[in-house]
Amino acid sequence: MTQHATPSAPTGEAPRAITASGTTILYRLYDVGYSIDLRRAQELLSQNAPERARPLRAEARAIQIPDPPLRVLLEKQAVEFAPDPLEAEASASIFSFGVVSVRLAATMPPDLPWMEFCALGSRMQASAAFVPAFQRSLEAVMARIGPAVRQPALSPAIEEYAVFRVNRLGGPSGVAASELLSDSRVASLLLADPRPLSTAAMRELLPHRFSYYADELAVVTWDNALLVEPNAEDHDVQFVLEFANAQLLELRVFDGLMEAEVSSLYRRMAGARRHSLALLSYPFRGQMRTAQTLVSDTTDLVERLENSFKITDDIYLARVYSAALEVFRARAWRAGIDRKLTAVRETYTMLAEQARATRSEVLEIIIVLLILAEMVLAVTRR
Repeated sequence: MTQHATPSAPTGEAPRAITASGTTILYRLYDVGYSIDLRRAQELLSQNAPERARPLRAEARAIQIPDPPLRVLLEKQAVEFAPDPLEAEASASIFSFGVVSVRLAATMPPDLPWMEFCALGSRMQASAAFVPAFQRSLEAVMARIGPAVRQPALSPAIEEYAVFRVNRLGGPSGVAASELLSDSRVASLLLADPRPLSTAAMRELLPHRFSYYADELAVVTWDNALLVEPNAEDHDVQFVLEFANAQLLELRVFDGLMEAEVSSLYRRMAGARRHSLALLSYPFRGQMRTAQTLVSDTTDLVERLENSFKITDDIYLARVYSAALEVFRARAWRAGIDRKLTAVRETYTMLAEQARATRSEVLEIIIVLLILAEMVLAVTRR
């Protein structure tokens, strides 16, 4: 988990002129299997009144989600957060491509001066006190949906993210949220650097600021985001950020699997080349089957990810989603997977050609031996 220092007040500003009321929402995303049958999972979680989540804004009609994630409320979790323990609202989103996203939401004290809001939010994001609560919540979900998970296996790779949601922002009346929260004030929360940053650094680190209405603001970074949203029922930006994180996790998991497969192929090939007899027995059959299965699964996974969230128009939520993918470097992960897929396919082709060559050589040797045997027999019969 990213460590955050206590932020200092931005130079030349009066941070106590602004107050904030809101919630810190911490996410942990887990890859729990190859895929999840969401209809079956919904049946298994029926006592928790699960629902299929999707954006609700009118503009969200431009977003196509063929298999929306399943959202379920969980039991509240007690967190030993210093100096005062707190109770976090727990919930989870279950994605068809094998990801479970667990959320813990902790309500902040109302009308905190901005710098106090920043300091408390940063401490929550950095605290390890939430880890046991995440684990308990994940275990509760998996205990129920286990039969709906195909090829269950908990990956060691996880994604962590934090959303600081401001429901009420106090300050000079008539001033838009985007103007009240300048880059330096936002940096105090999202970057949490104890020293003031230069204007150029803030411009580079906080390039993605979005506002649709005057009283709302979304700022997206690598491991957290600020959302100013007075409408308590509007969770659309959080939805697209969570979806992007889930897709990123899957790309990371399969990138790791492909990396391990490429390394294993190369090691086995190098070992076989040192033993000429091994080449005659062709030791790569099992490895080729494994590689072929992994290539097929990865190709299928990438296609499912690309089809899981499609945008048909340049709307506000689409811009937030695209910015999240850019910040998370999802396209770079995808490119890495494509390179490894190409390497495995080329290696597979080479091994198949080597297998054919080996069989041809063996057949030629057999034919030569048969000819020699016939010649020997012919001579001995005279």
